[in-house]
Amino acid sequence: MPEPKIDESLRRHFRLEEEPPDVERMAKRYRDWDIFGVVFSIDYETTSGEKPDSNDYVASIVKKYPEQFTGFASVDPWRENAVAEIERSVKTLGLRGLKLHPVQQVFYPNDERFYPIYETCSSLGVPVLFHSGFAASGVGMPGGGGLKLKHSAPIPYMDDVAADFPNLTIIMAHAGWPWTEEQIAVALHKPNAHIDLSGWSPKYLPESLVKETGSRLQDKVVFGSDYPYMPPDRWLRDGASLPWKASVREKVLFTNAKRILGMQG
Repeated sequence: MPEPKIDESLRRHFRLEEEPPDVERMAKRYRDWDIFGVVFSIDYETTSGEKPDSNDYVASIVKKYPEQFTGFASVDPWRENAVAEIERSVKTLGLRGLKLHPVQQVFYPNDERFYPIYETCSSLGVPVLFHSGFAASGVGMPGGGGLKLKHSAPIPYMDDVAADFPNLTIIMAHAGWPWTEEQIAVALHKPNAHIDLSGWSPKYLPESLVKETGSRLQDKVVFGSDYPYMPPDRWLRDGASLPWKASVREKVLFTNAKRILGMQG
């Protein structure tokens, strides 16, 4: 879970009033919604001093509710054991990807000190999900909680990684705003780069991203919510009016993610 003050800023930004449900209630909600979710934490202990939810904990959720969830690992990129933890999380725990948050973890994705992380994920055949663009964490706190948005710009940081690791599947989370056009350019230019639509109500998605998703990016964009801050039922309700063909909607909501995650059934 996020550090307490960061979590408060997230709750304010998304106007979240209820306490996040426990895992059992969360699984029931996803079952009632008939939605398959990806669960993960964010390990930024080096920069925050806060203990994260462990990858073992994430894996235990997936093991208990395999029909509702798969899981991504999180590693603090500054830790010496980051590569070993990725390997353990994928090979032993069965997690299917890696989540990185350059803003909260305070690193530039194209810093070559972190390239062994991408080499490992590429060799394991698992995607890396980068936070991209604006971060709700820290909103309203003095100095934004000390968090600096520059770390999450798609160009040059994620574009460099996509170029240097052409066999690595990259997912840029969220709409990438205020660099939405940069994010679109990376996804159009790099076959291994994708976008997820989490963290934004579809009513507020940038027009350019909605348009490109309906045309040139229809095979490169995946649905995401950002639960509990953006519940998937709200996303789907708000997204009912998006001007996409039924074939595009099916790709965004289901088949693109199934292909990217290498999942059957």
